[in-house]
Amino acid sequence: AAMAKHMTNAVFSIPHFTVSDELNMDALIAARAELKPQFEALNVKLSFMPFFIKALSMALKAFPIINSQVNEACTELTYFDDHNIGIAVDSPIGLVVPNIKQVQNLSLLEVAQEVNRLIELARSGKLSSVDLKGGTISISNVGVLGGTVAVPVINKPESAIVALGKMQRLPRFDAQDNVIAVNIMQLSWSGDHRIIDGATMVRFNNLWMSYLQNPLSMLTELR
Repeated sequence: AAMAKHMTNAVFSIPHFTVSDELNMDALIAARAELKPQFEALNVKLSFMPFFIKALSMALKAFPIINSQVNEACTELTYFDDHNIGIAVDSPIGLVVPNIKQVQNLSLLEVAQEVNRLIELARSGKLSSVDLKGGTISISNVGVLGGTVAVPVINKPESAIVALGKMQRLPRFDAQDNVIAVNIMQLSWSGDHRIIDGATMVRFNNLWMSYLQNPLSMLTELR
């Protein structure tokens, strides 16, 4: 009931707009495959989610407006230095969105450890209030259940949320107009149109996708 009220409030009080694009996952698949044994040696499961989260934090540095929040009267805009990135989890009590604190200061390994910790706690119903408070932006992985495209509802008072669709192997044209098989994931953003315009969201998403489609480019700023 609490989540239903929260989502209803968000839908009717925030003017949503949506931006969608498709992500070529091939390079990310290769990067994960190469790092996975190293993470397993440390007893850490490596999914794609830590890459999405870390790349998101790096993109937020260039677009701080996406990590801001506006008050109800639309008279004050607050920017947050910390990137507290929420992940939507289907728990026994329904949808919960715990968040990883200060992602900008975490390594990929530390992000993966936090993702695993939060998902385990969420599924066992043991999340703390600290884990659930203070989020600044959210990711919803609808694709894990089979969806391709979504129009996610912003987790108020945040200003943006992205839905990740399922990965599909689809035909695409290469630079020489040859048909090739590519692993594609649909990305669907919802933004608060009171403070984020469409052009800004597209540029932000382009930067985020550039990190994900060329994971080595993340090394120039990775901490």
